Order: sequence, then C-alpha cells, then structure tokens
Amino acid sequence: MPLNGDPRPIGVFDSGIGGLTTVRELFARLPRESVVYFGDTARLPYGNKSKETVTRFSLEIASFLARQHVKCIVVACNTASSHALDTLRDRYDIPVIGVIEPAAKAAVAASPRGRIGVVGTLATVGSNAYADAIARLAPRAVVQQRACPLFVPLVEEGWLDHKVTRLVAEEYLAELKTADLDSLILGCTHYPLLAGLLHEAMGASVRLVDSGAEAALATGELLSARGLLAPASAGEPRHHFFLSDEPRRRSFARIAESFLGRALPKVSVVDQTDLPWFERSHASEPSIPSGETP
Repeated sequence: MPLNGDPRPIGVFDSGIGGLTTVRELFARLPRESVVYFGDTARLPYGNKSKETVTRFSLEIASFLARQHVKCIVVACNTASSHALDTLRDRYDIPVIGVIEPAAKAAVAASPRGRIGVVGTLATVGSNAYADAIARLAPRAVVQQRACPLFVPLVEEGWLDHKVTRLVAEEYLAELKTADLDSLILGCTHYPLLAGLLHEAMGASVRLVDSGAEAALATGELLSARGLLAPASAGEPRHHFFLSDEPRRRSFARIAESFLGRALPKVSVVDQTDLPWFERSHASEPSIPSGETP
C-alpha cells in the first residue's frame, strides 16, 4: 500500500450519466484526483432490473475499471449499490465505495428525532437497502420511502423547474410532506439536479441528503486514511469517461455537462465486438470529441 500517495485514478460507474453528479462532487472535493467513469448507457435503466442482472452488469463494469488500474471503485448507482456492493467487495481487492452507507450515516446525523425519508428508483426503494442501513445505525429511526421513477426522464429532458415536474413531485412527495421528516435522502444520482424544487416542496426544516456527495466525501476519507490520495507531484489530473453505447440524442452533451457542472473530458464508446468489452483495454475504442454530440 503506498504511503506517500497514489496517482492512479478513481473508478466510478453508474447505469448511465446520472453518476456524473457524483463525479462533480469528487472534482470539487478531490481536485488532484484523476477519474475514470463508466456509464452503462446501453443497458440503462437498472431500476427495473433484477438483483441478479444488476449484479452481473456491475461485475462486468468493475472488471473493466480494474483493467484501467484504478485505486478504488465508487458505485455511484444507487440500484447497483443496493444489489451488488457486497459481491463487488468480495470479488475485488481494491476498495469499493457505495452510496447507501455514507448517505444513511449522514441522514442519521442530520435527524435528531430519527425521522428519515428516502426517494429513489423502484429497485432501490424495493431493496430496503437504505432502511436496513439506517436501522443498523439507529434502530429506533422511522424510515418512510417513496419510489419516484418519473424523476429520471424529467431530469434528462432538462425539465428541472417545469410545471410538469412540480406536479409530479407534488404527487410523489404528498405522504412524505406529512411525515414530519428531519431529513430526506436523494437516493438516485439524477435527483440532486432537482434539489431546489425538492427543497421548496419539502420545506426548509427538512435536510436533503445527496447520496452521491456523501459517497464522494467517504471516498476522500478512505483514500486519506490509506495514504492513497494523489500526490502533488502527480501533476494535472487526467480524466476519461466511457459509455457502453453511443448516445443518439442531440442533447447528450448538454445533459451530461449539466450533471457534471463543466465541459466533458474525453468520452469513449466501448466497442462490444470481438472480446467481451470488460476483458479488454481501452486503447482502440472510438471516442466522442469533447463538446460534440453524436
């Protein structure tokens, strides 16, 4: 284990581009770190798939990231964190950080009365992963959950403050608004882009917990504790993003950059012919020039 820093990149993956909100937090908190990101755009969404399928996809992606010589893997996808985290940790020697445990810890700390809400995909809410994690930390906490599947397409449409989005949020949050919550976990990487609207809907007394931001904080703490932070001598960080399918939407770059909060670095589409994509390096993969839309 390096004691004087480790210049290798951080690996991050999500079912699509929503995990770029987590990458944005990593950039803000760990500006020296390089990031390799994988978005499984060919097989999204994960939220309506079985645990076995999500686990298989997650293992394939982790195998690909390990071949990029990453020093840790951040599972930015809440569904994959719910279903595959233990399997990933058993399979790989490098640290694997999910979004569930850090967000549960933050929500408990922000909830003196133990009244916590969770919004997420059908799979994340159905797994009870957040409720179980909170119960381990605060057995007397009361957890109320609500699946909000329409939030993802609304965010990707760019309707962050649209009247339709407000009507959908009103419907989804009706029960949570009457639950007298201390905190609300945003259990999907898309949801931070709706934070303003959700904060307004829930009221100022409810603390919103961004699961991706908490995972980024946990990643920094882990790397620091293990002496794995990138040293100053490593120079400027280098980032590379991978997608499993070439986006056809003309608005791809705009949407992705709104998630990331900055211009996209080099984006490559992984060719899935010949050897399985997760068993190959990235040397021959086609790239999408930064700022261009396929």
